[in-house]
Amino acid sequence: MEICILFLTCTNMKEADKITRTLLEKRLIFCAKRFPVSSSYFWKGKRNSSKEVLLIMDSLRDNFEKVRKEVAKIHSYKTFVLLSSPVIQTTVEVENWIKQELRS
Repeated sequence: MEICILFLTCTNMKEADKITRTLLEKRLIFCAKRFPVSSSYFWKGKRNSSKEVLLIMDSLRDNFEKVRKEVAKIHSYKTFVLLSSPVIQTTVEVENWIKQELRS
């Protein structure tokens, strides 16, 4: 079992909530946190800034492609940023929680 942290920027809290609900219902993630953020980025050669919502989600590496497909159905951006970072270590209690919740 390889735990990962997924990062996804969303247009607004409503979109972030809908994505969170969908991924939790399908048991593709076991936890999500939502934060308002100010993003600065290049898009089509121009520097931009926008207010967005950052989703930080706890999942399993094997779920990445399924998460990506579900997000693509909901997300308002055609090109959304979904990143995955491996979790190097956690507690036994957290591992047991994950196994229980993603198996149910």
